[in-house]
Amino acid sequence: MILLIDLILHKPQAYRHLLYNVLNSETVNLEGILWKSTVGFLLLDAYRSLLLSRSNEGQSSSMSFSLLAWIFQKMLKDVVLGNVMFLGVFLHASRILLNTSAGASSFKDFLLAVLISSYFKIFLVAMMVWNFPSSVIYIIDLFVLSSNTVALKVITESAMNRILGVCLVAHAVKFFVVQGLELRYLRY
Repeated sequence: MILLIDLILHKPQAYRHLLYNVLNSETVNLEGILWKSTVGFLLLDAYRSLLLSRSNEGQSSSMSFSLLAWIFQKMLKDVVLGNVMFLGVFLHASRILLNTSAGASSFKDFLLAVLISSYFKIFLVAMMVWNFPSSVIYIIDLFVLSSNTVALKVITESAMNRILGVCLVAHAVKFFVVQGLELRYLRY
C-alpha cells in the first residue's frame, strides 16, 4: 500500500523499486506480466474510447446490432492505431532524444515502464459506478503522461526536459491519431 501511495505521489524511488526490485526477471515471469499488463492496458484504453464516444454521441437506450458492430470497430481502430502510433513514436523519440539502444531487452524495459506507469487508467473503472464529466478522462490522461515521464526518467536517467519532450510527443501523436479517426467517423 505504501508503494502505491508513493507511485501516486510520483516518487522516483517508488518507480525504481517497482521496476528494478519487484519486477526483475530473476524473481517473476516478466513475459507473463507484460502480456497481462498489455491486455489490461488495452481493455482500459478501449473503455476510455467507449466513454468518449458515448459522451460525444449521447446515450441511446436501444442499440441495433449494426450500431454495436460499428462502435466496436471504431473502438478497435482507436485502440490499435492509437497505441501502435504511441509506442512507435515513444520508442523512436526515446532512441533519438535520449540516446537509448534498440535492443530487445530495452524494448521490454520501455514497454514494462509504460504499462506499469499507466496505472492511473484504472481510475476509469470508477466511471462505471459514478457519473463523471468526460473531462475527467483527460485529467486521467494527464496523470498517465506525468507518470510515464517519471518512469522514463527512472529507466533512462536522462534530462527531464528531453524525457518530457518524448512523452509529450508520443501522447500528442496518439491524441491526434484518435481525433483524426473521430473526424473520419463523423463524416460517415
